[in-house]
This record gives sequence, C-alpha cells and structure tokens, in this order.
Amino acid sequence: MGQIVILDRDGVINEDSNAYIKSPAEWRPIPGSLEAIARLNRAGYQVVVATNQSGVGRGLFDIRTLTAIHQRMRQELAAAGGRIDAIFFCPHAPEAACACRKPAPGLFQEIQERLQISLDQVPAIGDSMRDLLPAQEAGARPMLVLTGKGQDARLEARAAGFPIFADLTAAVHAILGFP
Repeated sequence: MGQIVILDRDGVINEDSNAYIKSPAEWRPIPGSLEAIARLNRAGYQVVVATNQSGVGRGLFDIRTLTAIHQRMRQELAAAGGRIDAIFFCPHAPEAACACRKPAPGLFQEIQERLQISLDQVPAIGDSMRDLLPAQEAGARPMLVLTGKGQDARLEARAAGFPIFADLTAAVHAILGFP
C-alpha cells in the first residue's frame, strides 16, 4: 500500500447536519472537496474515510441506507476523477461506549490492522477535536479544516499545535507541497 490520507466524512467531504445525513439525497459535497480527493489520488495517495455514523445506532437509518449514501459519495467522486479506497465507520450511539466511536482510537486501530500499515505521520483530516485526538494517539498527523464544525475546534486545535486549514482543498495543497 502506498501513501494514505485519512478523512473524516461529515464536515470534511460533505456538508454536515445536526439532524444527521439520513439519505443519499441529503449528502452534498462541500465545494472543492471531491476535486481535492481526486488530486490526492492523482498524486498516488489512497484515501480512507474514518467516520462516526451514530445515526445507525440511534435508529435514524440502517446500514443499507448508509451504504447507499456512501455509494452516492463514490459516484460523485468518480465523476470528479477521484476515489475512496476504504470506508471505516462506527455505527454505534454514544451511550454504547464502544471502542470505535471517535474520540476512541478504535477506527484508527482498525485501519492499521486491516491495511497492515503504520499510521506514523499519515495525514488525518477532520473538523473536530474528536477526529484529531485519536489520530494523534495513533501517531498520525492531525489536520483541522474549518468547514463543518471546524470553527468550534479552532482554538483547541491551535493550542494543541495542529495545523488549521480553510477546507479540504487547502489541506490537500499543504500535503502535496503546493503553496
């Protein structure tokens, strides 16, 4: 496996919603995000998504619907010339106290085990501290984007020394060494 980048989904790739993304029709890409992923792919990166999807555990939608949402994401991404190589998700509600719901490190551990890689210095882009802290714990390189809930995490991320970017496009430019 070549180089990888780990992305949170809601608020990084697509618009977030406090009411959850419950159907493919509600999934809307953040402007520029699909092109940014395609740029990573063209540069030889594999893109992996690590996302909490507690709407499943809360009974708001089922795994079949989540799969359909991810299929729409993959189709729109393919139309932009990009792809996501793997999607890791936690379907549990917060009260389940599972090991995979971020900020617990389980999704990152699963990525390491399943892909048989070290996450040492792997860019991990999220829009909240619950995305960044488990990435840091796994040895990855956390990066905050200000889309989604990113504005709320700005001060804490800055205090932790995490780099902060306007959006996924800006973060990808930094990864690829563009000004």
